[in-house]
Amino acid sequence: MPENQNQNPEAGLPISKIRAGKVSKYTIPHFVAPLDETPLQGVDAVKETGKPLSMWAEAWRSLRKRPLFIISALLIIVVIAIATIPGLFTSVDPTSCYLEFSNEGPSSGHPMGYNFQGCDVYARAIHGTRASLMVGIFTTIFVVLIGGTIGALAGFYGGWLDTILARLGDIFFALPMVLGAIIVMQLPAFRDNKSVWTVIVTLAIFGWPQVARITRGAVLEARDADFVKASRALGLSRGKSLLKHVIPNAMAPVIVVATVNLGVYIVAEATLSFLGLGLPFEVMSWGNDISSAQSQLRNNPMMLMWPALFLSVTVLSFIMLGDAVRDALDPKSRKGN
Repeated sequence: MPENQNQNPEAGLPISKIRAGKVSKYTIPHFVAPLDETPLQGVDAVKETGKPLSMWAEAWRSLRKRPLFIISALLIIVVIAIATIPGLFTSVDPTSCYLEFSNEGPSSGHPMGYNFQGCDVYARAIHGTRASLMVGIFTTIFVVLIGGTIGALAGFYGGWLDTILARLGDIFFALPMVLGAIIVMQLPAFRDNKSVWTVIVTLAIFGWPQVARITRGAVLEARDADFVKASRALGLSRGKSLLKHVIPNAMAPVIVVATVNLGVYIVAEATLSFLGLGLPFEVMSWGNDISSAQSQLRNNPMMLMWPALFLSVTVLSFIMLGDAVRDALDPKSRKGN
């Protein structure tokens, strides 16, 4: 059969040339359906006038759909409410102790019973929330301010400043936080003036190096971004560029670490108080209640379990919140979802 008679009627090309791969010289027509006949155009439409979401808006949209975030946030809200308004959860005076009720079990209005001194365990656990939570929150604030400032300066300016600050951070980072806090709390200035603020300052002294390291790494990554170079080209000074562009875009890992470490600082306070080196005994906290209950561990283990349960739930809530925030701020995790 002649070649010109064996043709593709739709494309108008000889089949022999199509099979031989010689179609580059020919124009192959393409047929596209009209827009009004495409059923997915409403689904695939892109709002060209819509404002793009920022990283934080994208993270919040992702967080609202995560059960882990919702559960941890609700637990933290309850803990904060207990710390700020303890009278809303109990009307019993935690300082009213009666020896005739020593080690008695639960009763009406006293769901957790009494400790060895005859104090209401539930009331002490409720009122002890404030001191423990204060230590965690204010230590986290100081650690972020100190470590974030040092890490941002070291990462952004580099050179000799980076060398000095990095070595200073290594010195403190080599000291375990609890061990260093035990040594500092033995100093006369701290031993004779025990309070919530002395514990906060002690933990902040040994807690900032980790935040400084993370901030330094995030700033090193953000300072070479195109928008930072553009701001410098437009005449913005290095200091303003650091404050307006670099730090806001380097805060994501710092927030995650700070959220998780808040629970760590609560545990550290409880450890120091358990050892008799943290808060004074007259200050109600979970650590002091655990310390006073250790002598009754064999006879009445519930006295130790209740404050330990409050402590565990609070710390677990902050750890879960940190995990949820980390997943929401991680671009790879958002892309996978």
